[in-house]
Amino acid sequence: MTHHLPAGKAAAGPYAVDVGPETAGWGHSALRVLELPPGGSHTFETGESEWIVLPLAGSCTVTVTDDFGRHAFELAGRADIFSAVSDFAYAPRDARTSVASAAGGRFALTGARCTRRLPARYGPASSVPVELRGTGSCSRQVNNFGAAGVFECDKLIAVEVLTPGGNWSSFPPHKHDEHRPGEESVLEEIYYFEFAAHDGVPGLGYQRVSPSGPGRETDVLAEVRDGDVVLIPDGWHGPSMAVPGHHMYYLNVMAGPEAERAWLICDHPDHAWIRDTWPGQPVDPRLPLYTAPETSV
Repeated sequence: MTHHLPAGKAAAGPYAVDVGPETAGWGHSALRVLELPPGGSHTFETGESEWIVLPLAGSCTVTVTDDFGRHAFELAGRADIFSAVSDFAYAPRDARTSVASAAGGRFALTGARCTRRLPARYGPASSVPVELRGTGSCSRQVNNFGAAGVFECDKLIAVEVLTPGGNWSSFPPHKHDEHRPGEESVLEEIYYFEFAAHDGVPGLGYQRVSPSGPGRETDVLAEVRDGDVVLIPDGWHGPSMAVPGHHMYYLNVMAGPEAERAWLICDHPDHAWIRDTWPGQPVDPRLPLYTAPETSV
């Protein structure tokens, strides 16, 4: 398996990124990035997977048709991923879903094979918990729109992470590739990257994944840029490093075979101590880049 997919490498049909169980060689996680021109639309069958449609840039209408009827959701979206939290829509398995955008835009479809069919739903931006994780040079922002315990899915877990330029994210390195009840869950993970440009110069970063044991030997040290994808079937992942002057964004998509939908991780024993230093340092003052909007009365 090729674990680092530079921009364009995972493109297929209408999608700038199309990664799923068949192409990744695993069982559950999927990500598609759909780019629509003004007035454009795209329809797909959800099949045996559940999906969250998340605007990366732009607004859209998501229409889901299933055995229970037709459901239409207007997503206000956002200008870009560095400016605001976005609303989103959930499409269950065994449904037909259409995404249409009057002004055009870029939309992430985060997916996971599942067994339960849950109802189609709208997720308002105001309901997305914005978490500040770590301190000092490990400070980052996590938009927990599809986190376990935040939004109900059968298997899918999805979050956005924003790392200020010069900071280290996904640190200490951690893994979730063994079934250890209450301690660690098996989750396949996809990282999708975008970067803030500076004076028209594109940004970049670096991603590390290292082997975690026999049979779990994923090994990646990659320079990552806009539109790149890193696949993590196993292994210690982190750090994700943002070069100075360029904020880094990545979208995490996770799913696995566990009966319980939970993000249970194990820190690398050589670096776990770094968490103990966080209480003595301030959070990077550049964070949060933004917060979720307040619920309108």
